[in-house]
Amino acid sequence: MNPTDPIIVIKTDHAGREVWRYQGVILERGPHHVKLEARFNRDDLTLDYVTLRRGDRFVETFYDDRWYNLFEVRDKADDHIKGWYVNFARPAHIIDGEVRSDDLALDLWIAPDGHKLILDQDEFDALPIDPVERSAVLDALGKLR
Repeated sequence: MNPTDPIIVIKTDHAGREVWRYQGVILERGPHHVKLEARFNRDDLTLDYVTLRRGDRFVETFYDDRWYNLFEVRDKADDHIKGWYVNFARPAHIIDGEVRSDDLALDLWIAPDGHKLILDQDEFDALPIDPVERSAVLDALGKLR
């Protein structure tokens, strides 16, 4: 994989079922990560903490050795940073032209002013996952807080 190569992102749930797929462009590839750029391709979504608009720019980093991936969210109009969204997930599978990520429901929003908001804790708590995986996710959350 080289910078500017296209890449497909496949988001799956905890059981490995595909829930969303989109395309991005590789910005950087390291031994344990891929950084890519993608555009928000859904209808505008107003959440309690941010509004995501179709076309917003996401700079996304997926790791094959960490229990999360990180999205820098930028406004489509003027490219200002809206915040950072952390998806807690199993380490990503990164292969030529594709990254696959098993989402484990728990998320962390970090606002530009540094305020942090934990999201979907109840969904994470209800997931039927291995205790070792649960511990790895909670350790990652603790380090990022």
